Amino acid sequence: MLKRQVIITNDGSSTIFVPQLNQCYHSTHGAINESQHIFIEAGFNKSLDQLYHINILEVGFGTGLNALLTLVENADSSQTVFYQGIEPHPVHKCELSQINYADKIPAKQTKGLFEKIHNALWDEKQPITGNFELLKTNNTIETVSLPNNFFHLVYFDAFAPTIQPELWKKEIFEKIFQAMSSHSILVTYSCKGDVKRALKASGFTIEKLPGPTGKREFIRAFKN
Repeated sequence: MLKRQVIITNDGSSTIFVPQLNQCYHSTHGAINESQHIFIEAGFNKSLDQLYHINILEVGFGTGLNALLTLVENADSSQTVFYQGIEPHPVHKCELSQINYADKIPAKQTKGLFEKIHNALWDEKQPITGNFELLKTNNTIETVSLPNNFFHLVYFDAFAPTIQPELWKKEIFEKIFQAMSSHSILVTYSCKGDVKRALKASGFTIEKLPGPTGKREFIRAFKN
């Protein structure tokens, strides 16, 4: 098992660093800033505000930051969310105890919601709030079974293509494409040429958007 350590990024929020890979779970320029900019503002808030119910898939559940931000963003909405996060290597409780999102996200009961997310059992659907249901899947995207035409939004937040190139191939994006409903959206932080080509070859229409602090661009892809 790879050694991991909790560090503080430039916006004051935590992430996890894997020394053997020289890779962080989030941008060192700001974990919350990156997730809010890419996954919430360009994904959740962009595409799905007219749907009564939203099915979200996250590839790379990690610290649960994207799930927490989605939950907080949707807290006062009549919209209901089903959220499936895929993660083959769950974060340990000792690591979670050092994560400071509850102190950095200005919303009521953030600490309690973060704890409920991580206390939820793996591989079982569980309600976190009255309008947010969570399924944490302890598996890999390569082997997990996904329903067809189901997800309205995908957060693709795997390790970088230079670290896990097998997760950024056409075959993976084709699998995700089949699992997405019509007029759905995929957002990811990577804007590498190989990633753009793999997305296009899988059937997606892509656009490049200005990135968060420290990143020039990222991708939003559409299943039209």
